[in-house]
Amino acid sequence: MGCGNIGDVTDEKRSRNCVCDVVRAIKDIQDQATDDDCPQCPTNCFLEPLGGLVSPAARRQADTRVFMLLTKDGDPFKAFFRDNDRFDCDCISVFFRVEDIFDGCCATLRVLEPLDRERHEVDLLNECGTKIDLRKLCKVRNFRSTGSCVTVDLDCFCAIECIADVFLGVCD
Repeated sequence: MGCGNIGDVTDEKRSRNCVCDVVRAIKDIQDQATDDDCPQCPTNCFLEPLGGLVSPAARRQADTRVFMLLTKDGDPFKAFFRDNDRFDCDCISVFFRVEDIFDGCCATLRVLEPLDRERHEVDLLNECGTKIDLRKLCKVRNFRSTGSCVTVDLDCFCAIECIADVFLGVCD
């Protein structure tokens, strides 16, 4: 069964889009945080338990499934966050944690600050500061929770990419 299809044989569509279904599943997985066996595909957004997006040998406690949303034109969705470091301008991110889903397909997403391997901030903007530099996404290895959230209509996105399961110490 593919995204949006009721079955492989019919052309019927569900009322929700697949991005909404995936974000809803991520929220459920974050809420459950159970300890089950891993399925075959190690980067599947539906993979349970939380912490399953890392190799079983490296699995550790996780409370967040980090993901990116892609707009209908294929660009990463970006949001601003309040940066506590007033000496730089790296206050845009494309990484999120789902906090709530409501009204069918709306969600509150927490903006996550991108960090490199040494846990330094990664400025995702190009030299002009006007667009996301996709090459800089490859430098991101860690994340920090911010106090900034954005409310979105998940029907406005065409794709979602799960990045990692991490422990951010987010309170329930």
